[in-house]
Amino acid sequence: MMDQPIHTTRNGAIFELVLNRPKANAIDAATSRLMSAAFAEFRDDPDLRVAIVSAQGERFFCPGWDLKAAANGEPPNADYGEGGFGGLQELPNLNKPVIAAVNGLAFGGGFELALSADIIIAAEHATFALPEIRSGTIADAATAKLPKRIPYHIAMELLFTGRTMEAEEAARWGLVNRVVASKDLMKEARTMAHMLASGPPLVYAAIKEVARAAETMSFQDLMHRMNRKEFASVNTLYNSEDQLEGARAFAQKRDPVWKGR
Repeated sequence: MMDQPIHTTRNGAIFELVLNRPKANAIDAATSRLMSAAFAEFRDDPDLRVAIVSAQGERFFCPGWDLKAAANGEPPNADYGEGGFGGLQELPNLNKPVIAAVNGLAFGGGFELALSADIIIAAEHATFALPEIRSGTIADAATAKLPKRIPYHIAMELLFTGRTMEAEEAARWGLVNRVVASKDLMKEARTMAHMLASGPPLVYAAIKEVARAAETMSFQDLMHRMNRKEFASVNTLYNSEDQLEGARAFAQKRDPVWKGR
């Protein structure tokens, strides 16, 4: 239904979520809960391996929180669903790759939604900003994440000033993986998704679990946990059919057939 706030589709192992809230694709609490439920469904379905999050239109990816909803009394601490605002940034145990296809303006919570993905592909006209400073509030998720993703001084400038960053600058600082023509955005995202969908899902799960833990642990503590076999996804991988398949395929000089078990 074109009047629904989100559209979801499945293409084999690829799950796509398109934000559709004209005119600007702002997210209110009800939409966030729908997104959270959709991403939880993606997480829990063994037949789905990769997700793409994008938005309808070419001008706006997402400007963040719906200020019209706020003006009507929706509090900033509303129930946004299991995954937090936008359904991704707090969703536990999401051990599958997520691609953000940023088709336009990504401000505030929309910027944070993109940061919640593992790979960001941006249209050449996409822009990024954290304007919360101008309204006397904090971009909380971005404050936690951005200084770890790009040089500290650039991150703090964006947080302190609320200035706009163009797609090419975002690519220069390594914030986005690549910048493409607007007409090629979804093609590029789907090409990446198909490549990832053909890869080893148990390895992706292990990478994501370890990478999450590494954000808050020292290297030595992380390796101690690894050696004590405290990462469930790593243990699953090392005791899987796919682990044996990878070794056999290498020895037999053929492409592996990953089953996710």
